Amino acid sequence: MNDRHILLVASALTMLLAGCSREAPQALGTLEWDRVTLPAPASEKIVQIDVREGQQVAAGASLMQLELTYGRSQLDALKAQAAQSSAALSELHNGPRSEDIAQARAALAAAQAQARESQAYYARLQPLGARQLVAASELDRARAAAQSAQADVGRADAALAELLHGSRAEQVAQGEAALASAQANVSSQAVLLDKLALVAPRAGRVDSLPYKLGDQPAVGAPLVVLLVGEAPYARVYLPQALRNRLKVGDALQVQLQGQEAAQVYSGQVRMIRSEPVFTPYFALTGQDAERLSYLAEIRLGKEAAALPVGAPLKVLADAGH
Repeated sequence: MNDRHILLVASALTMLLAGCSREAPQALGTLEWDRVTLPAPASEKIVQIDVREGQQVAAGASLMQLELTYGRSQLDALKAQAAQSSAALSELHNGPRSEDIAQARAALAAAQAQARESQAYYARLQPLGARQLVAASELDRARAAAQSAQADVGRADAALAELLHGSRAEQVAQGEAALASAQANVSSQAVLLDKLALVAPRAGRVDSLPYKLGDQPAVGAPLVVLLVGEAPYARVYLPQALRNRLKVGDALQVQLQGQEAAQVYSGQVRMIRSEPVFTPYFALTGQDAERLSYLAEIRLGKEAAALPVGAPLKVLADAGH
């Protein structure tokens, strides 16, 4: 056997040994629970905390109370505005008072009397002006006074007609819209006031209370974090080799890392991301593509409920048959 044959055989053996020593793909991850975060609905001081971290709570249980003073004053102000809008709308529906109409009629009568007097005075001056017995300027003033008085009659007559016709449909529509807006503001503030008393939306365990009694968190800051659901799930990262063999609904088994003889927990794949979480596939070639990882969630049974949150775990090697 020449040197060339010896080199080829050595290369083949090296490749065979490398293939045999390659480890089977592993899916590693942690134990997690579904989380519900309750944000601060308003920037108010925490005046009462009814739970502690790690406590189990039922749905609707009181968790925390924020200060109500400012919210209540805002609600009272909005209620007053709604009452004002309601009164204004009632005034539009009822129309003018009889006293206002009587006053307008009296003003029209006075304007008509003044117009008659001014017109009579001008009529008396016209013959005198024609014979130049009065100054032309005096005649002009009398004519202007008669015309002005007649205009006052028209203005008083229009004011009376406006009162007699009542409110316009457009004014009533505007009043109704203003009242609806004021009532909506009252409802919105009432809802916000109710949210200042935080209650558990679902049964679960209090995982975190980031703020303490007396703190005043910003709007949207997480006040309470709950772990909810009947059982946890495994949040794992699937290598390319396992990703190609699994689909949603497949049964899997997981085990805590570092405990080869530990209990095995059965689960079911409930989610697999379609995109890798690390290097994108188009940036990899050849064997580098095997380094891709896909986030997946495996729903576990109630027997895993006592396991610690964040415990490292692995999918067993025979998964995905």
